[in-house]
Amino acid sequence: MRRSPGFAIVAALVTAATAVVVASGPQGAAAAPAEPYTWKNVRIDGGGFVPGVVFNPGEKDLIYARTDIGGAYRWSQSAQSWTPLLDWVGQDDWGHNGVLSIAADPVDTTRVYAAVGMYTNTWDPNNGAILRSTDKGNTWSRTYLPFKVGGNMPGRGMGERLAVDPRNNRNVYFAAEGGNGLWRSTDYGATWAKVSNFPNVGNYVADPSDTNGYLNQNQGLTWVTFDPASPAVYVGVADKENPVYRSLDSGATWERVAGQPTGYLAHKGVIQGKYLFIATSDTGGPYDGAAGQVARLDTTTGVWTDISPTPVADRYYGYSGLTVDAQKPGTLMVATQISWWPDAIFFRSTDYGATWTRAWDWSSYPSRTKRYTMDISANPWLDFNSTAQAPEESPKLGWMNESLAIDPFDSNRLLYGTGATLYGTTQLTNWDSNTTFTIKPFAKGIEETAVQDLASPPTGAPLVSALYDVGGFYHADLDTVQPSFHDTPALGSNTGLDFAELSPSFFVRVGNAEAAPHIGISNDGGKNWYQGQEPSGVTGGGTVAVGADANAVVWSPAGVGVHYSTTRGSTWSPSTGIPAGAKVESDRVNPKTFYGYAAGKFYTSTDGGATFTASAAAMPADGRVNLKAVPGVAGEVWLAGKTGLLRSTNSGQTFATIGGGVSEGVNVAFGKAAPGATRPAVFLVGTVDGLDGVFRSDNTGAYWVRINDDKHQYGNAGDALAGDPRIYGRVYLGTNGRGILYADRQGGPASPTPSVSASSSASPSTSSSAPPSASASPNPSASVSISVPPSVTVSPSTSASSSAGCTATYKVTGQWGGGFQGEVTVKNTGTTATTGWKVGWSYTAGQVVTQSWGGTATQSGAAVSVVNAGYNGALSSGASTTFGFLGSNTGTTNPVPSPITCTTTP
Repeated sequence: MRRSPGFAIVAALVTAATAVVVASGPQGAAAAPAEPYTWKNVRIDGGGFVPGVVFNPGEKDLIYARTDIGGAYRWSQSAQSWTPLLDWVGQDDWGHNGVLSIAADPVDTTRVYAAVGMYTNTWDPNNGAILRSTDKGNTWSRTYLPFKVGGNMPGRGMGERLAVDPRNNRNVYFAAEGGNGLWRSTDYGATWAKVSNFPNVGNYVADPSDTNGYLNQNQGLTWVTFDPASPAVYVGVADKENPVYRSLDSGATWERVAGQPTGYLAHKGVIQGKYLFIATSDTGGPYDGAAGQVARLDTTTGVWTDISPTPVADRYYGYSGLTVDAQKPGTLMVATQISWWPDAIFFRSTDYGATWTRAWDWSSYPSRTKRYTMDISANPWLDFNSTAQAPEESPKLGWMNESLAIDPFDSNRLLYGTGATLYGTTQLTNWDSNTTFTIKPFAKGIEETAVQDLASPPTGAPLVSALYDVGGFYHADLDTVQPSFHDTPALGSNTGLDFAELSPSFFVRVGNAEAAPHIGISNDGGKNWYQGQEPSGVTGGGTVAVGADANAVVWSPAGVGVHYSTTRGSTWSPSTGIPAGAKVESDRVNPKTFYGYAAGKFYTSTDGGATFTASAAAMPADGRVNLKAVPGVAGEVWLAGKTGLLRSTNSGQTFATIGGGVSEGVNVAFGKAAPGATRPAVFLVGTVDGLDGVFRSDNTGAYWVRINDDKHQYGNAGDALAGDPRIYGRVYLGTNGRGILYADRQGGPASPTPSVSASSSASPSTSSSAPPSASASPNPSASVSISVPPSVTVSPSTSASSSAGCTATYKVTGQWGGGFQGEVTVKNTGTTATTGWKVGWSYTAGQVVTQSWGGTATQSGAAVSVVNAGYNGALSSGASTTFGFLGSNTGTTNPVPSPITCTTTP
């Protein structure tokens, strides 16, 4: 559906009587500390293909769903929503958010398995894996396979390819793609071996001539199912002449099932009683399929029967979704794989397929009679902003209906996936009594949009998004599904958007529609849009940048070179000096300054985009590169790439490397400054101190805190990133398949925060409602309870003392309930250079130092001593340096200690 290509350990809080060595060191001398954050999805509900829904037949209400690029989910009956299970997948193994199959153990229902991997071609560099869990997907173990797995490849709706043997649940089978055959584990998925005597690896290829490696893969084996009453195992094969095989002896030997129908691919195979049912189509889907049949095998006699709901002559679709009612033998349903016009069709039989009824029928053309009503009030955008003309309707019943499942414990509950959401009903048996039943979205908690760009303006909605497939939204409320996506014009998959920093009601967005228009303009902050004009030859959206005062727009679309407009998108002229396909960005203060990046070169325009000049500054030559200009600071632009994080303060003429332990960047963004600071908070998706993650700096990148953890990585994330200009600490993270996340410091955006120095020196500072961590466990995700006293006093605010060769000045720089931040300035007052120094003091109110930087702190009882770090011990005569620290206090006072001792002989 869509294509894309050491832990932080900090000191625990301790009692004053216990000695503690506190982590220290600037710019990566130790892993960046973690600050507790709460991560939530911006609610859209769905937004992508749900190819599989799996009910565990051994436990009521235990349901799993899989997506092609957005991981797997488990249903919560009490919350009536889905819980994501694979958010721990990170940047290095992002493809494991593509889930090709799920198997639920019907014997030990705590066990669940997933076959993961996104692409079998070069787009995904990693092999696939089998995940196994013994706690319903809360935690996972992983076994890598010696080949790739294609959770987002053609044929991904067929299955399920994973299955647990109900007679011996140690045995798990995996039907692989790519000619890799049938695999089996006999130890609950821990180890796997190929079933060497399985006779057919499949041969169906959608398009052998495809040069991208996407359509020319052998789609391999398609499903595994067990006869719970016998040792029989059935396997589907992507071979139109040999679609079904079986073993009658628990996998010891295999045979082609005699008499089987040929000419189609078996998408599904389901057993009920003595019958095996299969649903077939002429392609592997999920986008196409023009013919197929439904067939039934009597496993006791070996007789096959064509039970297709409609004759071949009347069909223009294949069959895919197939399910049986475990409570009502003989009841089964099947869905059309693709019936674009006028709608999908569901068929139901209560006599083992001898006769069928339809979810809708023709009355007098173009009118239809329906057994159902659609209620999309929970997700109103599912009408796709349209009022269809009969016989079509809005919303559609569905398309790409590969997943169709009746609850084995409740004949009234049906769930089915579409290309955009998960629908269901809890009134299914009304069908049999000719009473209307209601179909509603059941997608709350599933967020699988592919995010291309995000904007958080200083006024209006907190967020505006650009998304593949469903376009994007004006998110007036982050926790509420919005009524409609961007429209008038509809641009298909939206690829970029921007607003005028000094006139934020003006927005421009661009997209990949198959034909014009490819651009939309808004004058009300991205809520309503009108069509802009475009240069001749545009074929796709590319990137767009809006000048700070809205009087210039620079657009780098697909199909033609970079263009600029001085008429708000009504006329365009070609830009010079910058190559086609460059990423473009605007200065957030100077309305005529624009920036660009392409193929290892940085470009600047100072005349509204008419001409660009290449900088001589060294840039990353390839890989993921993103650039952002700083709001409120003219000429300052940052660039994140695989060589790190770069900053220019002179409109791109020169760049300096940001330290703080940053070794690689994916994206950078800016948000509201910390309390007391004048510089905006900086957000980074990248690598700091060797650890991938999302980070924040409050002092221009000198010091970073990690604000996500290993449970919240979201796979291929970060190509869209925005800081909130109104709420300190809030960041918006775009993912490729897990939707939009927004994150706030734990305790909420209104929690008390310490002040932060506005200095951009190398002395780190942090600002939070609690110290970065109150746990010695790596990357803590549990919340920290903070008790805020009515008032906390500090007296005096500073204390200075001198000793042999140096002076030390102690200052409290931030204060909050239960903790504080301090800074000590050390100055060499001698006549010769120092080689090191040591500072000491004693607390009088039970304070405890919990973390330090710029010096190594130790504490025993009330006494604290700090020795220099390796980089700041040498001070020339008259020179000074600083170190900082976090501390805890339990009372309502925080007296500054006195005296402060300083010596140059540590």
